Amino acid sequence: MAAAAAAAVGGPQSPQAEVPAPGLALDKAATAAHLKAALSRPDNRAGAEELQALLERVLSAERPLAAAADGEEAAAAGGGGGPGAAEEEALEWCKCLLAGGGGYDEFCAAVRAYDPAALCGLVWTANFVAYRCRTCGISPCMSLCAECFHQGDHTGHDFNMFRSQAGGACDCGDSNVMRESGFCKRHQIKSSSNIPCVPKDLLMMSEFVLPRFIFCLIQYLREGYNEPAADVPSEKDLNKVLQLLEPQISFLEDLTKMGGAMRSVLTQVLTNQQNYKDLTSGLGENACARKSHEKYLIALKSSGLTYPEDKLVYGIQEPSAGASTLAVQGFASAAGTLGQLDSSDEEDQDGSQGLGKRKRVKLSSNTKDQSIMDVLKHKSFLEELLFWTIKYEFPQKMVTFLLNMLPDQEYKVAFTKTFVQHYAFIMKTLKKSHESDTMSNRIVHISVQLFSNEELARQVTEECQLLDIMVTVLLYMMESCLIKSELQDEENSLHVVVNCGEALLKNNTYWPLVSDFINILSHQSVAKRFLEDHGLLVTWMNFVSFFQGMNLNKRELNEHVEFESQTYYAAFAAELEACAQPMWGLLSHCKVRETQEYTRNVVRYCLEALQDWFDAINFVDEPAPNQVTFHLPLHRYYAMFLSKAVKCQELDLDSVLPDQEMLMKLMIHPLQIQASLAEIHSNMWVRNGLQIKGQAMTYVQSHFCNSMIDPDIYLLQVCASRLDPDYFISSVFERFKVVDLLTMASQHQNTVLDAEHERSMLEGALTFLVILLSLRLHLGMSDDEILRAEMVAQLCMNDRTHSSLLDLIPENPNPKSGIIPGSYSFESVLSAVADFKAPVFEPGGSMQQGMYTPKAEVWDHEFDPVMVILRTVYRRDVQSAMDRYTAFLKQSGKFPGNPWPPYKKRTPLHPSYKGLMRLLHCKTLHIVLFTLLYKILMDHQNLSEHVLCMVLYLIELGLENSAEEESDEEASACGPERCHDSWFPGSNLVSNMRHFINYVRVRVPETAPEVKRDSLASTSSDSLGSLQNSGTAQVFSLVAERRKKFQEIINRNSSEANQVVRPKTSSKWSAPGSAPQLTTAILEIKESILSLLIKLHHKLSGKQNSYYPPWLDDIEILIQPEIPKYSHGDGITAVERILLKAALQSRMNKRIIEEICKKVTPPVPPKKITAAEKKTLDKEERRQKARERQQKLLAEFASRQKSFMETAMDVDSPESDIPMEITTAEPQVSEAVYDCVICGQSGPSSEDRPTGLVVLLQASSVLGQCRDNVEPKKLPISEEEQIYPWDTCAAVHDVRLSLLQRYFKDSSCLLAVSIGWEGGVYVQTCGHTLHIDCHKSYMESLRNDQVLQGFSVDKGEFTCPLCRQFANSVLPCYPGSNVENNLWQRPSNKSIQDLIKEVEELQGRPGAFPSETNLSKEMESVMKDIKNTTQKKYRDYSKTPGSPDNDFLFMYSVARTNLELELIHRGGNLCSGGASTAGKRSCLNQLFHVLALHMRLYSIDSEYNPWRKLTQLLEEMSSQLGNEEQQPEVPILYHDVTSLLLIQILMMPQPLRKDHFTCIVKVLFTLLYTQGLVALSVKCNEEDRSAWKHTGALKKNTCDAEKSYEVLLSFVISELSKGKLYHEEGTQECATIIPVAWSPESMEKYLQDFCLPFLRITSLLQHHLFGEDLPSCQEEEEFSVLSSCLGLLPTFYQTEHPFISASCLDWPVPAFDIISQWCFEINSFTERHAEQGKALLIQESKWKLPHLLQLPENYNTIFQYYHRKTCSVCTKVPKDPAVCLVCGTFVCLKGLCCKQQSYCECVLHSQNCGAGTGIFLLINASVIIIIRGHRFCLWGSVYLDAHGEEDRDLRRGKPLYICKERYKVLEQQWISHTFDHINKRWGPHYNGL
Repeated sequence: MAAAAAAAVGGPQSPQAEVPAPGLALDKAATAAHLKAALSRPDNRAGAEELQALLERVLSAERPLAAAADGEEAAAAGGGGGPGAAEEEALEWCKCLLAGGGGYDEFCAAVRAYDPAALCGLVWTANFVAYRCRTCGISPCMSLCAECFHQGDHTGHDFNMFRSQAGGACDCGDSNVMRESGFCKRHQIKSSSNIPCVPKDLLMMSEFVLPRFIFCLIQYLREGYNEPAADVPSEKDLNKVLQLLEPQISFLEDLTKMGGAMRSVLTQVLTNQQNYKDLTSGLGENACARKSHEKYLIALKSSGLTYPEDKLVYGIQEPSAGASTLAVQGFASAAGTLGQLDSSDEEDQDGSQGLGKRKRVKLSSNTKDQSIMDVLKHKSFLEELLFWTIKYEFPQKMVTFLLNMLPDQEYKVAFTKTFVQHYAFIMKTLKKSHESDTMSNRIVHISVQLFSNEELARQVTEECQLLDIMVTVLLYMMESCLIKSELQDEENSLHVVVNCGEALLKNNTYWPLVSDFINILSHQSVAKRFLEDHGLLVTWMNFVSFFQGMNLNKRELNEHVEFESQTYYAAFAAELEACAQPMWGLLSHCKVRETQEYTRNVVRYCLEALQDWFDAINFVDEPAPNQVTFHLPLHRYYAMFLSKAVKCQELDLDSVLPDQEMLMKLMIHPLQIQASLAEIHSNMWVRNGLQIKGQAMTYVQSHFCNSMIDPDIYLLQVCASRLDPDYFISSVFERFKVVDLLTMASQHQNTVLDAEHERSMLEGALTFLVILLSLRLHLGMSDDEILRAEMVAQLCMNDRTHSSLLDLIPENPNPKSGIIPGSYSFESVLSAVADFKAPVFEPGGSMQQGMYTPKAEVWDHEFDPVMVILRTVYRRDVQSAMDRYTAFLKQSGKFPGNPWPPYKKRTPLHPSYKGLMRLLHCKTLHIVLFTLLYKILMDHQNLSEHVLCMVLYLIELGLENSAEEESDEEASACGPERCHDSWFPGSNLVSNMRHFINYVRVRVPETAPEVKRDSLASTSSDSLGSLQNSGTAQVFSLVAERRKKFQEIINRNSSEANQVVRPKTSSKWSAPGSAPQLTTAILEIKESILSLLIKLHHKLSGKQNSYYPPWLDDIEILIQPEIPKYSHGDGITAVERILLKAALQSRMNKRIIEEICKKVTPPVPPKKITAAEKKTLDKEERRQKARERQQKLLAEFASRQKSFMETAMDVDSPESDIPMEITTAEPQVSEAVYDCVICGQSGPSSEDRPTGLVVLLQASSVLGQCRDNVEPKKLPISEEEQIYPWDTCAAVHDVRLSLLQRYFKDSSCLLAVSIGWEGGVYVQTCGHTLHIDCHKSYMESLRNDQVLQGFSVDKGEFTCPLCRQFANSVLPCYPGSNVENNLWQRPSNKSIQDLIKEVEELQGRPGAFPSETNLSKEMESVMKDIKNTTQKKYRDYSKTPGSPDNDFLFMYSVARTNLELELIHRGGNLCSGGASTAGKRSCLNQLFHVLALHMRLYSIDSEYNPWRKLTQLLEEMSSQLGNEEQQPEVPILYHDVTSLLLIQILMMPQPLRKDHFTCIVKVLFTLLYTQGLVALSVKCNEEDRSAWKHTGALKKNTCDAEKSYEVLLSFVISELSKGKLYHEEGTQECATIIPVAWSPESMEKYLQDFCLPFLRITSLLQHHLFGEDLPSCQEEEEFSVLSSCLGLLPTFYQTEHPFISASCLDWPVPAFDIISQWCFEINSFTERHAEQGKALLIQESKWKLPHLLQLPENYNTIFQYYHRKTCSVCTKVPKDPAVCLVCGTFVCLKGLCCKQQSYCECVLHSQNCGAGTGIFLLINASVIIIIRGHRFCLWGSVYLDAHGEEDRDLRRGKPLYICKERYKVLEQQWISHTFDHINKRWGPHYNGL
């Protein structure tokens, strides 16, 4: 450094002095070569010094720049010719020196040659698309870059594509992380052997230059950093420094990419401690360097977790000897200081340091490793570089550089150790960071590369105390956001919990650290160390206890809570990620017997932590009322380790269970949660807002349930199996607050529950007991059985897609546990329980996905309501499952009625949990069951069928699991046991069932009816006698019972008397007699459970004596009972089943049942109904009736709407022929009658109140997309395949029009063709009509309606009031009768000549616009709408803008567009005939009226009327050619005949007469035929022409020469030979004509094909104008059928020989004359332009149907090509690339780079390509988006995975395949223009797509 000081004479103040001497600057290469030579000598000291001096000068040229980051010297720094110049220079020098005089690029190539490429190691950042193959991965974090993935062989593997969230690196070639079979071709070869050694001199210069360069970089980072004032680095400054450093870091990054040789040099440089020492030690003289060093020390100051004061000495001391080993001796003394928090760290000074201080001291002293606490000490460049990387918050470039080095093994180890050393510092920086999300991602980007490698993780754990560091750092992190727990004892609680409102938890800031922890615990060697280390376990339990009881909910009793906090998200996420995931990680290593010790450790410390917790919150025996926390991670750790111990490790359960008192405490909080769930579902927490429901749902939701509710229920099952059953049962009913309800009296008072909640809480309590007793998830089911049960439960609720099943089935949440979703067991279980329903496609229906539905045998044997109830997030799903079950039973004929949930025999219990069944055999439960049965029988209020169902279920469970002690039942009846409780003699359900209970003393309110009856009973003497007999049951107080038991246990456990429980005198459980208005009554009952059941059977069946013991008829039943494992049925069958089981288990029961049945049961006393009850009953009945009425109305309305929808919505189903109102024509009606769908009146359309059709006008370019070849074009998936639109119909027509406009008169050109191939206006209607004035008021109301519709009323859009179809205009119906149609259609016998004259006269009359009526106004406005539908560029083709010819052309083209489109909808021909749906709902008739009305305003000058050219011979032929300067008119043979037809017809007054129509068609056919002949003559070659000319001339004088194509053809050829048309220009012309051997057949075929399009359009037109049906026919006879239907063929024409098209000709004037006249025009044109003349004659008339582009089979081919493709405008890769499916154009969705005049590219393209309709495939989402005008919608995807599902946004990344049916549906909707009608979810796009 001394030299540096000398070189920088005046320090940073004189920057000019430092620019290298000019001589050097000129010739860097020479200098470099010279130095290299000097250094190669054996004695290279001189060379080394020279190089050092040079580097000093060159590299310190950068120094002034750094000063720019400080403020004061910024001015001085500006001196040196701009900041970048010196820097550039320095980099150039470095490159030159590295290359040692050669070229830098050659040097790079040379180094690359020595790269042993065993690893890929490609580093990527967020959003990169990578692959993960589970079949090949060893570590679950394994990932591959696309290139390695595609070059490896993964066929049939379980892989998916994913978008990287945090960034990553490719693991190809790393056998620690993945199996070698998955390596790609490049990394399979272990190539270290055959790579030659690196020559010494190649990298010699690098070894000298790089240390200097890196030091320079570090200096720079030191200087740029300012310790910020508020302890928050201002990002602006940091970013500024980083921007300046960009080139340097990039340079380093490029070096790493040179391969292994260069990486090992860099590793040497970065890890060499001597280098670092030398360069950073010489600080003394240089002011600048000293300053930067001071900054470094300040930055270091806050890097430790704490810093004892004596250590804060500037200057680095030698590392103290024992720092890295366990510094245990010195540690004890330091522990005291550790407790004191670092007071300089502002973060912790938030006023809470006093809190939890005791806790914190305790925590800190657990840490073994002193070094975590201290300030960091750096010993190498690598360490300081990482330090600054962290300080600067992980800049992406630096991260990438550090990761690019990882393939170097030596570096990997050094870097990992450095990373661990800085771990605490990373946590501190992360906590303060603003951009914690970005920073988290980058931390994980690094750590996942380091910790996924087991070998590495083990090494670091052993050498650097990785586990201690991680746990300590996590503890410290959480300590900053602790608050006092308010659970239980608010004032005196010593427990602290995390505050879920803190940013740390809300933003998941802890995520990277926890994720690393989970990652290392997945390695067995590391996890074992953790589980063996008692100190660590204690610390970890401390950490977990921070989450115990967090996010406490207190029930709001009065007001609704003002602010609903959403902190519960943070709480659930924190418990799952910070507690549960590590727990699952640890559990996965406790699978075998040898690991028992680990479980014992965890359980031991867990119980200690729990005991501490109970002490801290002052918990004795009663939970505080009205509060609940869902977070008990300590309980859950305990439960899951217990479960694992019994299931996998064969541990004896009792050896790890605590004493009874602890068990009692343990069960309280989980039980509280279960009761609270019931309360929440009973709406008792409604004042706490929606969030409390959210918590209840999250608690059972699939991602959380097996870390939350499952362990809780398991823990309760364990407690229940070990505690006194009476105590447990009474606790349950007390927690659920329904003790008071369990009384025999018909009325009671509940002190803790409102009456309206009683029923659902009772249901909750019973359901909970059923779940507790039936669930076997942790009590003996195998993993496969569990998976199957879970799957069945989900499928029973609803049919599911494969991905939602994967999502809903709680897999072991730790992804590293080896149970992989999609593993074979999942697939095999799925195929065993479910059938796949492939998606069905109804056109117009919704897009369905492939679904799995349960097999019949699953409903039959496996449907388990208990599991369904446990797993439903929404209560409606339980109902849905029951409905589906009912439907199955009805359908399969197994059970007709309303079934109850089926009873299912359970898998056997694991022996350790046998005690659980004692719950079923305890008196308390029997009393409850007895009471409930009695209450149900007596119809007490608040009991439901559900309660009965559960009661019977519990009885049945008890019978199934009864102990076998029947033999001595008689004896045991009279033991001392009796006096204990006078309800039941024993505890066995089987014997208790038959026990009769005679009298019960109850406490009832004085108003109760029992009180009156009581006085009677007590007077009669005999009743008193019987009272003694069976002993009165005492007042049954569950609570008192529980108290007694608890007291006994406590006294048993506590030797010291002073520990007796504090009596809790909470007012609510005061002594039973305290309520003043209660009084005692004695009820006469005289029932047993059996008798109640039998009476219940009568009650349910509604018949007296309906139960008859089945064994009386068939004794076999008892001997060989066939009790199925699974039973369907309702309550009656359930009662029968129970009675049968009771009889089977005991002879006594059998006898008693028979006795009961013999006594004829007295009828149940009718209930006395009080007036009040009667009132409520009436009310109920009235309500019921009203409901039924409403249902009926709704059903009627729905059916009407349905039948209507069927008629209206069939888009392309020609079956349903509904006669629409428009065309109903009956001769006697004089006028067409229309129904208005708004006002409902019917009537004709009149001039002053016109009716209109609801229509949708849309511009369409579908026609323009027709091509002339059948094969649809493919979507380009490589650079070579591009699509050029020159062969589309639109392009061909465009070329033709512009060609005509070049040579002919404009106005005449505009009559010769049609436009509208692109942007033509298509008119469609739903067929409904309305009065136009009604429509106007309807629009007004829509405008005022504030509801946001999916359409824009201002643009005239609305939905049809009847069928809701989208529409935007109304087409007026022309008033006119239907009958006159019939008059007009009568054939007249006028000759064709007369008709021609009439036509000419009619056209000649100017069509004055009818007088100003409402109708005419509407006609005008609809015309305006039609014009405005399409863009101006699609309307204006004339050279003189605004000329009337434009409008004229546009109007008849609208007619053409609609006819052509209808033809396409019919499949391109008319073979099917009939009125298709398009015809039925067609509005062409009305449209024609509107168009004709407007066209007649423009009279064609009679001079130019093409009609005359067609029908008269003109004398003065030459006059046309006279005036040269004026452009000629278009020759008639160049005219488009169909356009002429439309012009002729629309120029006639409407309605048109049929004979006029036929006349026009006949005349035009002659022209068309001639055009066909001319085209044919041009297509063939010279020899053919002369041959034909000759043969035809011979026949010219035969009788019907005019109807013989040979004659006509020869005449045409001879006429045209007069001009230059046939003159070949040399020989190249011949090449283009394919020599075809023309036979008479092929010529006939050619002519027919040439004429067919015209005939089809004409027939359609005739069908619409005159209502004639189209005949159906075969394809080959289409021509003859259509021509006879049009009247071209004489009717008598029926001959045997093949049909000849020429026979249809009917020449109005002598054929040869008129043909020669037409040919003359052509000859005169070809005089000058023979080429163009020829081109215009050959018209392509055979267009194939339009198609969308053909898509590849596999989506990946599209994705790989397009997702990296760059945008043509800005050459960046767009964020949302899309491709147009019509023309294949690549566009940026929402891309601002391609925006033009505020239109984004997709919208713009949709206007240019589809006139407003665009169909785009979004590459990154696989979804298709439709743009229609100003709206857009997501259509869905045409690519589905193997399970028939879409993968929107490619979230799952499974391979996708084209679904041809869906694509067909899409194409069909495009062609039929029905996007607007079928897709429902439209929204405006505001031109932003």
